Amino acid sequence: MLTHKNNQGGRKKMQVSFVIRDAEEKRHRNGVNALQLDPVNGRLYSAGRDAIIRVWNSTQTSSQEPYIQSMEHHNDWVNDIVLCCGGRNLISASCDTTVKVWNAHKGFCMSTLRTHRDYVQALAYAKDREQVASAGLDKAIFLWDVNTLTALTASNNTVTTSSITGSKDSIYSLAMNPSGTIIVSGSTENTLRIWDPRTCNKIAKLKGHTENVKALVVSEDGTQVVSGSSDGKIKLWSIGQQRCIQTISVHSEGVWALLMTDNFSHVISGSRDKKIVMTELRNPTNSVLICEERAPVLSLCYNIDQTGIWATTWNSDVRCWKLNKTDKLSNYSYSSNSSINSGGGGDGTPVTNSTSNATPASAGKGYEVACIKGGAAIKKYHVLNDKRFMLTKDSEQNVAIYDVLKVKKVEDLGKVDYEEEIKKRSQRV
Repeated sequence: MLTHKNNQGGRKKMQVSFVIRDAEEKRHRNGVNALQLDPVNGRLYSAGRDAIIRVWNSTQTSSQEPYIQSMEHHNDWVNDIVLCCGGRNLISASCDTTVKVWNAHKGFCMSTLRTHRDYVQALAYAKDREQVASAGLDKAIFLWDVNTLTALTASNNTVTTSSITGSKDSIYSLAMNPSGTIIVSGSTENTLRIWDPRTCNKIAKLKGHTENVKALVVSEDGTQVVSGSSDGKIKLWSIGQQRCIQTISVHSEGVWALLMTDNFSHVISGSRDKKIVMTELRNPTNSVLICEERAPVLSLCYNIDQTGIWATTWNSDVRCWKLNKTDKLSNYSYSSNSSINSGGGGDGTPVTNSTSNATPASAGKGYEVACIKGGAAIKKYHVLNDKRFMLTKDSEQNVAIYDVLKVKKVEDLGKVDYEEEIKKRSQRV
């Protein structure tokens, strides 16, 4: 990778960087920020902090290899993805400040949009209009016509976009209804801003959260929105009344991922507290703990028949957790006399029966249906004083030696003392 950096004299200093990696990276090497499932063919798309989007067969048996292909073109975290055009195309947003359009089936990048000036954090998709919105740390929201984006070629590479301005802080979450009549953005301003994408004007500003708004879902008719915040709260809002009509507190830490039932009656939430919880919006005392993950939860999506939920975390694994009933979640019903049970878990243990401000009981591990294993991420590195060899330690505590000049790994040392290896291999120069 070639980059330029201004030095003190104003001149550009050229820097060259190399990526040392396996010939084919079939596993995520770090956290996975976003998921999308194609319900037609069962393909699961995962967006990684290792800058790679991977495609998996989500219907594979335990003896089959789930990996299908990798989609590589970003050079920093991929923060969000959306499937569009009936699953033919994928749109991605990244910390490299770009939005990319992909052929989802063949896995190649069709075009790159460079309109944003900072990290692109979130995407939203209006299926009925084939319209995508993107937003990020530059405080701007851009609207894209998907049919125009997928028609771009080397000779026809001009695209126009509508922009929505007025957000005063970095945007971390974005949502649209299928008909594209409402856009909702969440930011470090701790508010929700409601926009009309047809006029690009602000409709309302909803206050109530005390920290960054990290997750949003808009109802199909555009009359309600559910938000999740770093303050640990889930809120149900009426857009017409411009007010909060329900506050749910079933997590002890920030809520980073939301998933709704088809009829917008229940919310499934993933949190920094590692728990995935299902709650009835109108009666939050009916709240069921699905599972406890091994790390903070970043993203959620249904499996192909809605009998389970795929979840991603700070770790590189992608897991599917069984719902505690085999029927679709849109038909889910609860007992009205739920009670706290500290021995609960993925078998459908109710997490509270007191008030909507109660915190879930200690989680069980839940029932894991499937796991797409990730790889280890390098957590520490040390360049030895000969400036040629580098010592690394990964997330599984394995130590390795890399030859910087040859750009390759030369030795796996296994689970040895990292600091001792540095001392032992440092030479006097």
